[in-house]
This record gives sequence, C-alpha cells and structure tokens, in this order.
Amino acid sequence: MPQATGTFEVKLAPQALANADASPLMGRLSINKTFSGDLQATSQGEMLSAGTAVKGSAGYVAIERVTGTLHGKSGSFVLQHSGTMNRGAPQLTVSVVPDSGTDELTGLSGTLGIQIADGRHSYVMDYEIAPQG
Repeated sequence: MPQATGTFEVKLAPQALANADASPLMGRLSINKTFSGDLQATSQGEMLSAGTAVKGSAGYVAIERVTGTLHGKSGSFVLQHSGTMNRGAPQLTVSVVPDSGTDELTGLSGTLGIQIADGRHSYVMDYEIAPQG
C-alpha cells in the first residue's frame, strides 16, 4: 500500500454553534490546512467538539475537503475525523470518505495518521487508488 508523509499547518477559528442553548463545553471551529510533502494540498472544513468536566476528556468530529496533489496525482477528496481523549489518552481515526476522490484521485481510499511533536504537525497517509473502468 502506498504511503504519503509530510507536514501540515492548521488554522482553527471559532464559529457560532447552530444551537445557541448548547453547553458551554461544546464548540464549532472552521479548519484551514496547508499540507507539504507527498501531499501538496490545502483543505477547508469544520469541526464540532465537546469537552467534559473531567480534565483531559473530550471528543471531536470533523469533515474537511482536501484539494491538491498526492504523489503528483491531482484532485480532491474528503477526510472524516473522529477523535476522543479519555483522561489524556488520545484515540483518533481519520479516513478518506468512500467515493469522495475526484479527477486523478477517483477511487482513493485510506487513512491518515496525525502526529504532533514540538508544536509541529505531521501526517502519514496509507492509501490506495482503485483502478477505474
């Protein structure tokens, strides 16, 4: 299975929640990323999060549309995030939404792992592009 690696920069901006009566522990953020490395792309998306009264416990879901090139193949695709923190222990799944690939990325499937070290974000993406026809 091919693998893409690199770094990314992310900008998160608070947005109003659709329900004004939602808990103050809930949040909504816009996502803007710039990917470097094997994935040369930008993305835009949205994140919903929920904190708890227990320090280090929270959850989030997000959807982002990525547009650019993956190992030189151009197109776009959608990533779906599901993350939890259980008293500081993280669990994160980021998957390519099935059939979301366009142009040369049609048939793309896979997962994206995120690492954060010393304030820098990096990714490892395991993927396949199924032949079309």
